[in-house]
Amino acid sequence: MQTELLQKDFKTVGEAISPELGAQMVKDYLVANPNDVKAYNIGRNVLDQLLAQPGCAGIRFYNAYNEDGKKTLVYVSVDANGKDIRKYSIVDTTGQLVTMDAAVGDRAGQSDDVSGWDWFWSLF
Repeated sequence: MQTELLQKDFKTVGEAISPELGAQMVKDYLVANPNDVKAYNIGRNVLDQLLAQPGCAGIRFYNAYNEDGKKTLVYVSVDANGKDIRKYSIVDTTGQLVTMDAAVGDRAGQSDDVSGWDWFWSLF
């Protein structure tokens, strides 16, 4: 599978799934990991900022610990080859080519509230 991923354009990684399959996957995880973080909330603003970076073909989510030792996610833009975008070049207002640090996302909100999935529990 890793070789398959490396041969793909990163923007084609992933697919839409049915709500029922998503529900089953969430349920399986929650049953197997009852004490783990149930969900993360990430706002559109930071996702839009990451997707708008030059050369961005997608976003990679890393498991991480924040400064308080709590589990979180760090998310970075990736290019079409699946490489993290750490820096990018732009032409500034004076016409100079400058290198910028890429934005990196953090501060995903942990949530133990999975009530948004209440409807799916009735499927089982």
